[in-house]
Amino acid sequence: MKNLFLNRVFKNYFLMFLTFFSTEIIFRIVLNIPIWEWSLLRIFLGLTAISFLLGTLYSFCGRVAGNILSFITCLFMSIYAILQAGFVNYLGVYMSINTSSQAGAVKEYIADYIKSFKNDFYFILIPVGILLIYYLLWERKVKIKIKNRNYNVLEVLGGEEAKEAERLRIKTQDKKTARTTRVAFLVLIIFSIGFYYFSLTADFMQNKLQLINNKSLFENPEMPNIAVNQFGITMFGLLDVKTTIMPASTLDDEFINGFNKPIQEITDYTRYIDDTAWEKIIGEEKNTNYKRLSNYYISKRITPKNDYSGIFHGKNLIVIMMESTNNIAINPEYFPNLYKLYSEGWSWDNAYSPRNACSTGNNEMSGMVSIFTINRSCTANYYKDNEYFTGIFNLFNRAGYTTSSYHNNADQYYYRKQIHAGMGSMKYYNANDLGISVPNVYQEWESDIELMEKYLANIKDQDHFMSWITTVTAHQPYTVSSEYGDLYLDDFADTEYNTSLKRYLSKLKVFDQAIGTLISGLEEQGKLDDTVIVLYGDHYPYGLTNATLKQIVDYDIDKNYEVDRTPFIIYNPNIRATKFTEYTSYMNILPTLANLFDLNYDPRLYSGFDILSDEYENKVVFADGSWQSPIGFYDAATGKMDYFGDERYEDEEILRINQEIVNNIRMSNLAITSNYFEYLGKKLAEYNSPLLQNNIIFNEQEEVNGDEESQGDTLTS
Repeated sequence: MKNLFLNRVFKNYFLMFLTFFSTEIIFRIVLNIPIWEWSLLRIFLGLTAISFLLGTLYSFCGRVAGNILSFITCLFMSIYAILQAGFVNYLGVYMSINTSSQAGAVKEYIADYIKSFKNDFYFILIPVGILLIYYLLWERKVKIKIKNRNYNVLEVLGGEEAKEAERLRIKTQDKKTARTTRVAFLVLIIFSIGFYYFSLTADFMQNKLQLINNKSLFENPEMPNIAVNQFGITMFGLLDVKTTIMPASTLDDEFINGFNKPIQEITDYTRYIDDTAWEKIIGEEKNTNYKRLSNYYISKRITPKNDYSGIFHGKNLIVIMMESTNNIAINPEYFPNLYKLYSEGWSWDNAYSPRNACSTGNNEMSGMVSIFTINRSCTANYYKDNEYFTGIFNLFNRAGYTTSSYHNNADQYYYRKQIHAGMGSMKYYNANDLGISVPNVYQEWESDIELMEKYLANIKDQDHFMSWITTVTAHQPYTVSSEYGDLYLDDFADTEYNTSLKRYLSKLKVFDQAIGTLISGLEEQGKLDDTVIVLYGDHYPYGLTNATLKQIVDYDIDKNYEVDRTPFIIYNPNIRATKFTEYTSYMNILPTLANLFDLNYDPRLYSGFDILSDEYENKVVFADGSWQSPIGFYDAATGKMDYFGDERYEDEEILRINQEIVNNIRMSNLAITSNYFEYLGKKLAEYNSPLLQNNIIFNEQEEVNGDEESQGDTLTS
């Protein structure tokens, strides 16, 4: 073994493999990723192939240069692993090259991001630290041993010619040994790659309940949580680079012709949709992606109308996406205005705002168009020029509303002027448009109260409006002093909360007062009774650790994405206060509102569902494909169910749900990358499709759907 270790090719391989593999093990331990599974063998094989390859390449560079390259490679991968661990801890997702559009905008977060690291994350650096010690101390002994070996041989020889001949022989022998080793390693590389590929398809190394099979996931790591679990953090990094340079399709042949339009009975109770134009478009289309997308969407079931259909017909609508607001905000003592809407309106106890690569921009986008964003990218930014005739603004535009959108910050994070325009917003107002001063200091954010005051002035003369408002005051950081973070610290002086939590609560009080400003302003303008207000959170308050959140929340946030619980409220003064228990997310907001306002829409074109429908399948889907229902939580990363009680799913039912989720996510992503909805909207317009015409008047439909007065008794107070 000692003589073998003197061989630089073997040494490079052995040291890198040992460092890589040890780093992977520690990474999985600190992030509580299961270790003793078949995926560990796959990771072993993958790191073996990588180390064989790099060990061989670096051996051509000489001993010193090879050592330096080996160390730099291991150091880079160790730093990458610790940064990924920190990213998952901080934002709940793995970072990707495709999120780089946010790098310049979020550089101010770095200090808070580093501060959030758990101490045990630094254990990830132990293997590369040991490697450094080896190179600084033990490598010298190896050099001495080689020198002594050669010197001892030469000492027993008599003349200089004999010594020179022996030196040449030793050098030639070393080169021959290195060449032989490289050839052997080349064979081993081929075999290890072959075994690795075998591990992607071998039945005994698969979890049959896994959301995406390993072969597809290797071709495109579209679900990073699963990819890291199955391939390791090192291989995920390499696959991320590979698919960024050479994007891979997530669709196989099953997605080309695998969707057939079902035969659905059209009754007086069902919304009627004329597919004549769409079927002609499909028949004439030559583009494979457009054809498969149309076949997929037209094959989905048409959600029928229900008792809630059209009860808000003709009313105004204000949707508010609340910055960094989770269920902490449901507190009558601290936040009375928000609690009023929560307690007197409709609210959902099991509402979530699943995290993804760029949660604010992507979750705003999903709320507006009800499709899954691309998990590893800031989708809203990358595809800012897409158009959606299905977007919430366009639906209300076609119903004769004046639509607009508002945000009290500048656009250094997201390109909202382009994004919102593509969804149909007639006018987007940012802080500059509204005359709101934008601080140039990271910890200072604009006032939501001022935002509402500016908004109320804008709609003063509008009678039929739909508005989207995205707030900002509650934004992190909470670890440093700021105007609104310190404004109400005294209100929490008697609590045992840490300072970060108190600052967050102080910022939330400003947001709560903004809600009060909005309500009183609508009342003064005589618009409150005719206005519906919808509120949801973009994500939980990043920048607060779970340990901090546990000081105030009354549910377990360490499991099953419970940290992603956020409020979802629909309020109007004339509805009866109701608490709903259905599981839901921002994905369902648009189709639910479209039904409540009786807009002219096709429910098949959305990834979400009308949560008030009798046919709603009670579950929430998270960004990585995990899902939760009253029965249990399916963890996509591990492919396992965590049941809440005695009721169980059959494996076939889990597989069915998983396939529907994969189809939904993949087709959403393809629709985004191909700008499908712009294409479909223009094609339908060419055929004068009724889907693009003004709404059918709801009162004419009442004769079909039932007695209006009985509905009013049920749904209003």
